[in-house]
Amino acid sequence: MVVMARLSRAERPDLVFEEEDLPYEEEIMRNQFSVKCWLRYIEFKQGAPKPRLNQLYERALKLLPCSYKLWYRYLKARRAQVKHRCVTDPAYEDVNNCHERAFVFMHKMPRLWLDYCQFLMDQGRVTHTRRTFDRALRALPITQHSRIWPLYLRFLRSHPLPETAVRGYRRFLKLSPESAEEYIEYLKSSDRLDEAAQRLATVVNDERFVSKAGKSNYQLWHELCDLISQNPDKVQSLNVDAIIRGGLTRFTDQLGKLWCSLADYYIRSGHFEKARDVYEEAIRTVMTVRDFTQVFDSYAQFEERMIAAKMETTSELGREEEDDVDLELRLARFEQLISRRPLLLNSVLLRQNPHHVHEWHKRVALHQGRPREIINTYTEAVQTVDPFKATGKPHTLWVAFAKFYEDNGQLDDARVILEKATKVNFKQVDDLASVWCQCGELELRHENYDEALRLLRKATALPARRAEYFDGSEPVQNRVYKSLKVWSMLADLEESLGTFQSTKAVYDRILDLRIATPQIIINYAMFLEEHKYFEESFKAYERGISLFKWPNVSDIWSTYLTKFIARYGGRKLERARDLFEQALDGCPPKYAKTLYLLYAQLEEEWGLARHAMAVYDRATRAVEPTQQYDMFNIYIKRAAEIYGVTHTRGIYQKAIEVLSDEHAREMCLRFADMECKLGEIDRARAIYSFCSQICDPRTTSAFWQTWKHFEVQHGNEDTIREMLRIRRSVQATYNTQVNFMASQMLKVSGSATGTVSDLAPGQSGMDDMKLLEQRAEQLAAEAERDQPSRAQSKILFVRSDASREELAELAQQANPDEIQLGEDEDEDEMDLEPNEVRLEQQSVPAAVFGSLKED
Repeated sequence: MVVMARLSRAERPDLVFEEEDLPYEEEIMRNQFSVKCWLRYIEFKQGAPKPRLNQLYERALKLLPCSYKLWYRYLKARRAQVKHRCVTDPAYEDVNNCHERAFVFMHKMPRLWLDYCQFLMDQGRVTHTRRTFDRALRALPITQHSRIWPLYLRFLRSHPLPETAVRGYRRFLKLSPESAEEYIEYLKSSDRLDEAAQRLATVVNDERFVSKAGKSNYQLWHELCDLISQNPDKVQSLNVDAIIRGGLTRFTDQLGKLWCSLADYYIRSGHFEKARDVYEEAIRTVMTVRDFTQVFDSYAQFEERMIAAKMETTSELGREEEDDVDLELRLARFEQLISRRPLLLNSVLLRQNPHHVHEWHKRVALHQGRPREIINTYTEAVQTVDPFKATGKPHTLWVAFAKFYEDNGQLDDARVILEKATKVNFKQVDDLASVWCQCGELELRHENYDEALRLLRKATALPARRAEYFDGSEPVQNRVYKSLKVWSMLADLEESLGTFQSTKAVYDRILDLRIATPQIIINYAMFLEEHKYFEESFKAYERGISLFKWPNVSDIWSTYLTKFIARYGGRKLERARDLFEQALDGCPPKYAKTLYLLYAQLEEEWGLARHAMAVYDRATRAVEPTQQYDMFNIYIKRAAEIYGVTHTRGIYQKAIEVLSDEHAREMCLRFADMECKLGEIDRARAIYSFCSQICDPRTTSAFWQTWKHFEVQHGNEDTIREMLRIRRSVQATYNTQVNFMASQMLKVSGSATGTVSDLAPGQSGMDDMKLLEQRAEQLAAEAERDQPSRAQSKILFVRSDASREELAELAQQANPDEIQLGEDEDEDEMDLEPNEVRLEQQSVPAAVFGSLKED
C-alpha cells in the first residue's frame, strides 16, 4: 500500500513523498550536505518519473552547487531524457539552460564542456556550438585545451565552412605546431593549395619538425614538389624554381625525381622551352644511372607528347608550311635525343669516376667516324685521368691515341704522343715499360729498326738517380731500367738485329740487375748454344741456378742436364754425376722423379748398371707417395731387363713394405705370379698368405679368387683348408675393427662422402654410435651365416704324431666337407664354392719330403 504524505513546510508545499522515501529524507535531514546521502537517494529514485527525479537533483544541487558528481549525473540524465526527441523540441532549450547554470560553478570541468559541445553539435546549432567551444577554451586552463581541440576540429571539418575551419586550425597550430600535416591535408581537401604549399614549405624548412605520420624530410619535400609542380596556376606565393633547386642541393640521392618535378612545373605552366632547358641541364649534371634514366625517360616522353600534340593540332586546323617545318624540327630534335643516349650515359659514368680508363675507351668508340671528336676525347682523357687514381691501365689511353694517329698516317704526331707518354709519372713501372715497348713496336711496324733499338736502349739506360723497382717514393722514370718487359724486348731485337756481342751484353746486364726469369736464363743459354758457345751456355745455366731456388729452378735444371748429356754423353761422366747430385740436393719430392729418371738413363747408357739400380732405389724413397708405385714399376722393369727377374724379389719385398695397401696388394699379386712362373709354389703361397692380411674378403674378392685359382692349380686339400681358415680369420679381424666397419657402413649405404653422421642426417653423438653398433651386429650375423657350422661340419684335423694306420681310418670316416674330385678338372673352375673344390691328384716328388722320407 502506497501512502502519500505532504510535508508541512511553508517553503516547499509541492514536495510529495512516498512512504519508502522517508528513511532517505530523514537521512538527508540529518546530513543535508553529504553527497553520498544524496547519491543513495537518487540511486533509489532512478525508477521514479522524470520530473520527480529532476526535482530531487535540483534539491541536492541547491544545497551542494559545487558538486561535480551531482552536476555530471544530472546533466547526463537530462540529455538522456531528450535524446529521442526532435531537436526543435523546447525541452532541448531547457537542457541547454541547465548546462549554462552548471557552468556558473563547473566552468573548469572539461568533461562537462565536451558533453555540452557534443550535445550542441547533435542539435546542429553551428554558431552557438562554435561560440561554446570558444567559451570553453577561454574558461579552461591551457593545459586542458588538448582535450577540447580534437572535438572542435572535428566540428569544423564537418561543415563546409572553410574560412571558419582555417581560422580554427590557425589557432590550433599555435598550441600544437606538430599537427601541421593535419592542417595541410585539410587545405588540400578544401582546394586551398596556395596556403597548403606555404605551410608545407615552412614544415620542410623546420629542422626540428617531427612528422606524426612518420614521414621523413625527403618525403615532405617530395610532397611539396608534387604539390607546387602539379598546380602551377593555384600556387602563386612561392618561388617554385628556387624551392626545387634548394632540394637538389639537399637531397643529392634523389636528383632524378626533383629534376622531373621542376620540368613538370614548367610544362604545366606552358613554358615548354624552359622545361627543355631544365631537362638538358639535368642530364648533364646527374651523377647516377638511375637518376639519368628517370630524367631521360621523362624527357623522351615530353618530346613524344609535344610531337603528338602538334600532329593533332595540325590535323584539326589544317596543315600549313610553317606547321610542317615545326613538326620536322621536333622530330629531328627527338631523333637526336635518342641517338645521344649512349653518349649521355657515358658522360654520367665519367662524372661518377673521371679516372675510369675503360669508360674513356668506350666514349672514343661512340665517336667512331668522327675524327675531330675522337681527338678531343683522347685529349680530354689524358688530361683528366690521374694515373694514381685511375681505374684500369692509364697508359692504354696514350697508346690508343698514338695508334689513332698512326692508322691515319700521321707518324710524327704518333711519335710526339708516345714521347709525351714516356714523361708521365705513372703509378706502376709496368705502365711506362709498356709505353716504351709501344714506341719500339711503332718503329718496327714501319721498318725503322735502328730507331727501335735506339729507343729501347734509351729506355734501359741507367738513370742519373738509381732506385729500387718497388720504391714508390721515386718516379717510374728512375725505376724503368729494371723493367724485365723492356729488357726482354731489347734482347729479342738484339738477337734479330744486333751482333752476338751486343746481345750477350744485354743478357749479361739482365743477370747483373738480377731481374732475370728462368725463361730468360734458358733463352740466353739457347742463344749461346746456337752460336756454338757451349761452355758459355753451361755457365749461363750455372748463373741461373745460383739465382733461383726450387721450384723455380726446376726448368733450368731439366734443360741444363738434358743439354749437357746431349753434348758430352759419357765423356764427362763424373761431371754429369756431380751435376745430378747437385740438382737432387734439396730437390722437392714433386720434381724429383724426372731428374732421377734422367740420372738413371745416364747411368744405363754411359755408366754402370749397379749405379743405375742405386739411382732407382733412391728414387723410390725420394719421390712423392703418389709416384712411388710408378717408380717401383720402372725399377722392377729395368732390374728384370738388366739382371733378370730373380733380382726383382728384393725390390718386390721393399715395395710391399713401403706402398699403400691398395698398391701393395697389386705388387703381391704380381710377385706371386712371378714366383709361380718360376716354379716357386711355396714362395707364391707364402706371398698370398702375407697379402691376405690386408685383403678383406668383402671388398677384395678378386684377390681371393686369384688365390683360390692358384690353389686349384697347384695345391691340395690341406692348402685349400688353410686358405679358407685364413679367409675366415681375416674376415673376423675386419669385423671387429670399428673404423673399418664405419667405412663399410658408408659404402653399403651408398654415401658418396663421408662421416658416420651421414648415415642418419640430423643426428650425432650417441646416435652415430648406436647406428654403428647396429651395423656391426648385422655384419657379425652375416659373417656367422657365411661360416660353416662346427656342429655340422665336424672338420677333422690330422695329428702330427698319427701313424699311417690311424690316418687310413680317419680317411675312411664320412666327412661332410670331403672334396669330391671330378673328371672335368677345368670345367667351371672359377665358380666353385670353398666346399666344392676339385683337386687334381698328382704324385709328389720324393725331393719334397727331404729327411722325412722313410728308409
